[in-house]
Amino acid sequence: MRQEEHRCKNRGFPVSVTKLDQGITVVHQNLSVTPVTVVDVWIKAGTRVEPQQWGGTAHFLEHMIFKGSKIIHPGKFDEIIEQNGGITNAFTSHDYAHFFLTVGSDRLKQTIPYLGEILLQAAIPEEEFRRERDVILEEIRSSNDNPDWICFQSLCETLYQQHPYGKSILGQETQLKQYSTHQLRCFHRTHYQPENITVVVVGDIDKNAALCLVDKAFSNFSRPWECPPHQINSEPPLTEIRRNHIYSPRLSQGRLLMGWIGPGINQLEEGLGLDLLSVILGGSRTSRLVQELREDQQLVMDIESSFSLQEDSSLFTIGAWLNPQNMSQVEEIICDRLRQLQQEPIPIAELNKAKKLLCHDYIFSTETPSQLAGLYGYYQTLAHAELALTYPSLIQQYSAEKLQDLAAQYLSPKRYGITIMEPC
Repeated sequence: MRQEEHRCKNRGFPVSVTKLDQGITVVHQNLSVTPVTVVDVWIKAGTRVEPQQWGGTAHFLEHMIFKGSKIIHPGKFDEIIEQNGGITNAFTSHDYAHFFLTVGSDRLKQTIPYLGEILLQAAIPEEEFRRERDVILEEIRSSNDNPDWICFQSLCETLYQQHPYGKSILGQETQLKQYSTHQLRCFHRTHYQPENITVVVVGDIDKNAALCLVDKAFSNFSRPWECPPHQINSEPPLTEIRRNHIYSPRLSQGRLLMGWIGPGINQLEEGLGLDLLSVILGGSRTSRLVQELREDQQLVMDIESSFSLQEDSSLFTIGAWLNPQNMSQVEEIICDRLRQLQQEPIPIAELNKAKKLLCHDYIFSTETPSQLAGLYGYYQTLAHAELALTYPSLIQQYSAEKLQDLAAQYLSPKRYGITIMEPC
């Protein structure tokens, strides 16, 4: 087994990153204090790389992976994992598909070969395809009954008019009804290839043993196919306020969701600064917008802000649940508070509190093997795993002046997308 070890610039990085002969990347950390081992498989095959008319294919394929291969019949994989006391699941995003297995370290040899088999040799049988399509169609219908999902998807479509991030991960009902097993097999054979796969192993297993298990389990790749071409267009900067108004007869309270496009993973430092700004605005019970609009003026039932770091154009949002008659006033106050961020430095005590909240949240999210595996896999898939440990230091270095500049650059009160939902 030939290996290429990646040298990490950070000597304190407790993880090895290895590229195996077949081309997959393995990230490993030994945690001898736990009897559990997590295997996380990350594949750069999310909604972002779907051909134009194939919306929802990546998510559909995630479902079909668990239907087995030619030698593992439907239901057999779940049976084997449960017999060995393990748990497994998956999800799809715009940037990747993510499959994970958690099992006692002494049962890893009995389970990881089956995970590799269904991922690399997915059969996508016709009968299971039809059955699972009905499941996904019901998932779409259920989402279309969820006001928060409708509001968020509407905002994404409003903001991302060129980039695939505006597409629904679930796809569209009319399109899915026309899909075929051949289409899913084509997407699988095109993207589930070594260069797109990162396997993260965290737990009570040493490096050489982990590499040998992964090398053996992830060696039988399907012959590559080629999907229809897909195009990823850069999203041009916003130059206006883009509004979308939705009326729903079953809505009991209004929704207001505002969004701004931020930098991608290649500008991580700026992205983490926006993470800080999201905490200051609406990321805690004592944050500015929560305190003013919910506690003091009682103009909203709740309000929050968040930043989602993505491979390309990331997303900053401010969302509120409120009575419809307060919509205009709340939007105006939010815009005023954004101007304030640009004009007045954040007081040092408030800035330090936000830094502490984010750094402690980071610590709390790295306590288990599954959390660590998710962190390493996410960063290795979008950039490189070593970035996973830079978060606290980058957060701590931010000054009030630098955050002012970021607010001026990315959070304009004159350029944003907004979706408003209210009862008919």
